[in-house]
Amino acid sequence: MLSKREQDPETAVHFRSDRVSRVNGLYFFSTRENTLEGPFFSKEDAARETEAYIRRMQGARPSQAEHPSSSLNG
Repeated sequence: MLSKREQDPETAVHFRSDRVSRVNGLYFFSTRENTLEGPFFSKEDAARETEAYIRRMQGARPSQAEHPSSSLNG
């Protein structure tokens, strides 16, 4: 998949993979920021929390409406 995220300096190839992994019997999910979140007791818990994490991260992005680029009235 060839794509460019907003914060990436140039286009790169990103491979999709399962975000959930099992370590010593507990489940974790990895993020784009290269953090490992968890532990969770089941794969379902980790998957549910992955979705919640994504929603939180998408909600944390500043919108253009909050930061107007210029004022016409000076």
